[in-house]
Amino acid sequence: MPRRQRRSHRFAADLGLLIVAAAFVLPLAWVVLSAVDPHAGLRVRIPDGFTFGNFDAILTPDITYTPLLNSLILCGGATALTVVCAALAAYPLSRYRSRFNRPFLLSILFATSLPITAIMVPVYALFVRINLIDTMQGTILFFAASQLPFAIWLMKNFMDGVPKELEEAAWTDGAGSAQSLVRIVLPLMGPGLAVVTVFAFVMMWGNFFVPFMLLLSPDQMPASVSINDFFGNRGMVAYGQLAAFSVIYSTPVILLYVLVARRLGGGFALGGAVKG
Repeated sequence: MPRRQRRSHRFAADLGLLIVAAAFVLPLAWVVLSAVDPHAGLRVRIPDGFTFGNFDAILTPDITYTPLLNSLILCGGATALTVVCAALAAYPLSRYRSRFNRPFLLSILFATSLPITAIMVPVYALFVRINLIDTMQGTILFFAASQLPFAIWLMKNFMDGVPKELEEAAWTDGAGSAQSLVRIVLPLMGPGLAVVTVFAFVMMWGNFFVPFMLLLSPDQMPASVSINDFFGNRGMVAYGQLAAFSVIYSTPVILLYVLVARRLGGGFALGGAVKG
């Protein structure tokens, strides 16, 4: 291929990447700039003057603090439950061979393709019958159940990368399956745990439909639902306050990613444990 043609192809690829990057950067730029703009609108522009009045207007218990606390309780509890159940389910699928493994995994794969809106009506009826409607624990259970199929798939794939010889050495020393899972397998698959944790938390954090359907009391609504209050009647929207709330609403997810970033890029800490 001629040198000039290679340059033109490289330029076209770089231009395409810049267009894709702009599609992601522009909404983020609007959120950041509008949060400090006293006259924020739909346009992305440099504010005439910077103000923190938008943050002052939303930093109240009813608007921000209580919904964020509800979101942390819902998503944090459901994420912890998802990770624990996924690890317990993935361990026998990874370590023991059975003719039921493949049908079970295919069933899980089918469960991941079910749209959440298609099952909310029977779930709502079930929650009403068993008195779990408008309860935090019921919403946590459903959140965890909805994320569990894909979490099991992810966890099993990471668990397959941990050599079984390490567990066999622990079994020789008298450790049981539960001890080898907690002390051998899970510490070595730190990146896998980080991926499952971040994926589950992010998917729940931005979920509007589930808590909107299962929670009825305003004081239990998470931030993903309360953000709808910024959209008033007849198209009136407080854009500056909406942008400021979006910045605060995104902070927990960013902090979670920063905390697990090292684990995500670390790889398995196997070293030379199985050599020789």
